[in-house]
Amino acid sequence: MQARRILDYVFITLKGMAMGAADVVPGVSGGTIAFISGIYEELITSINNINLSLISILKKEGIKAVWNKINGNFLLSLFLGIFISVLSLAKFLSWLLENEPILLWSFFFGLVVASIFMVGKEITRWNLGTVVVLILGAALAFFITELPASDNSGSLPYLFLSGALAICAMILPGISGAFILVLLGSYKTILDAVHQRDIKIILTVGVGAIFGLLSFARLLKWMFNHYKNITLALLTGFILGSLNKIWPWKKVLETKTFGEKTIVVDDMNVLPGAFEGDSKLILAIVLAILGFSLIFILEKVASKK
Repeated sequence: MQARRILDYVFITLKGMAMGAADVVPGVSGGTIAFISGIYEELITSINNINLSLISILKKEGIKAVWNKINGNFLLSLFLGIFISVLSLAKFLSWLLENEPILLWSFFFGLVVASIFMVGKEITRWNLGTVVVLILGAALAFFITELPASDNSGSLPYLFLSGALAICAMILPGISGAFILVLLGSYKTILDAVHQRDIKIILTVGVGAIFGLLSFARLLKWMFNHYKNITLALLTGFILGSLNKIWPWKKVLETKTFGEKTIVVDDMNVLPGAFEGDSKLILAIVLAILGFSLIFILEKVASKK
C-alpha cells in the first residue's frame, strides 16, 4: 500500500463522517457507504488484523509495529469521522427524518440504487451461482425489512447478542444496525442505558459489538479471499433488498415511542399518488437523481486521484 499524505487521511475522515451519518438513519447502512467510497475491503482487512498475534508483535517489535499491523492511522481517521458525524449530524438527520422524511429517503434511495451498480460492476464473472446468490441476498434483506419488531428484552446475554448482531449489520452493505436493534427489541433498553449512563448494559453491548465485529470481519475477509464474486453478489443482493425499507412514500401502520424518540415499526410502501399528504414528488425526484449522480461523481473524482 502506498504511503498516505495527511490530505488522504482527511478524506478518510470525511468518508467516516458519511458512514456515521448513514448509520444514524434506520434503514441505511454505513457498510454501503464504505463500499461505494472504496474503503470496504481495507476496513475489513484492518479489523481482521486485530488478533492475539499482536501481543507477540508488541513484545518483539514494539507498539509502532502493532500500529502499522492494524493500519492504525486508517482506523483512527475513519472512526474519528464516524464519531464526529454521530455527534454533529445526528440531530440534524433526526430532524430531517421527523420533518422531511420523503426528501431524506429520496436522496438515500437514489444513492443506494447507484451503489447497486457500483458494487455489482465489481463482479468480474457472472454465472448461475452469482445470480442465485444475488437473488437469495436480496430476498433475505427484503425478509429482514418485513420482520415485526420484537418485545423488548433486557437480559445481559440477549443484549450481548444484540450488540454482536447489530455491529455485523452495520458493516454489511444494505442492512441497518439500528434497524436490527429495533427488530430484536433491544433498542429501548440500549437507548435508556445510554441516557441513564448504565455502565453494565453499555459495557455488555459494547463487548458484544467488539466480539461481533472481530469475528464477522474474519468471515468476510475469508469470503473475499476465496469467493470474491459470490461475496460481491451477496452484498449486491443485500443492497437491492434493502430498497424496500427506504422507499420514500409510506403509510405508517404502527409506531413505538422510546422516551422522546418515536420509531416506525410497521409501515407499508405506497405510490406517490396514493400517499396521504403532500408527496413532494418533483423535489423528491430531483434529490433522488442528486443522490444517484453523487456516487458516480465521487467515483470519477477517486479514479482521477
